[in-house]
Amino acid sequence: MKSPNRSPHARDYIENLAAGGRYHFESADVEAALGISPAARKVALQRLSQQGLIASPARGFHVVVPPEYRALGCLPAEQFIPALMKREGRSYYAGLLTAAQYHGAAHQRPQAFQVIVDKHRRDIACGKVRIAFFLSSRLQGVPTQTFNTPRGMLRVSTPEATAIDLIGYQEQAGGLDQVATVLLELAESLHADKLPAAADTAPVAWAQRLGYLLEQVGAPEKAIALKAYVRACARESTLLMPGAPHEDSRRDAGWKLYVNAHVEPAL
Repeated sequence: MKSPNRSPHARDYIENLAAGGRYHFESADVEAALGISPAARKVALQRLSQQGLIASPARGFHVVVPPEYRALGCLPAEQFIPALMKREGRSYYAGLLTAAQYHGAAHQRPQAFQVIVDKHRRDIACGKVRIAFFLSSRLQGVPTQTFNTPRGMLRVSTPEATAIDLIGYQEQAGGLDQVATVLLELAESLHADKLPAAADTAPVAWAQRLGYLLEQVGAPEKAIALKAYVRACARESTLLMPGAPHEDSRRDAGWKLYVNAHVEPAL
């Protein structure tokens, strides 16, 4: 009598998951569904991974890879990040250059899918998919919205919160010139009256820098309410580029800002 071949059973399991619209599962789910040991499950999943049918972006967490994403070697990040963050008990939102893309600023494609989280997490490499995580202690107050993906809902910072974050994480966003380039495209999606509330979740210096850059990229009307916020909240002048020399820089009185860098948007 032939011994049962466990791999086809594992393949049936993931095919049934996908047929039901679910594209992620955990190691323990396979063991429970098929009644197999951890060792047998490991062998079965390794075989499916070698065939390109599944990928594992995190220990014990697996995704089903449909044919259209086999060349990618993983499910796209936006299609499994919500499930992974829920599994790990993390608050999150897609932010920075990734969020900017969702709001129409598609000129600067990020090399990694950028996620803001409330607890430190190592970056992910899954096939050709790269995910970079950035820690924030203020995440709970940041305005977000949801976007539909083929596998569920993704939380993304609003255009206004994205603009604030781009200033605060300017190095991670590619530097001041790239931030200005993204703001040039993002400005169309910004609601001027919503910027002060987004700014109130961050250091006031971020609002000072953002307002100045909005004026520089030709969107001064978007910065009117933000300027009133800065006048009311900023107690001292700050630097446009933190850490750079500023001895010979000019001071912008409206934004209480030392302009110690020349900004050139790429567009």
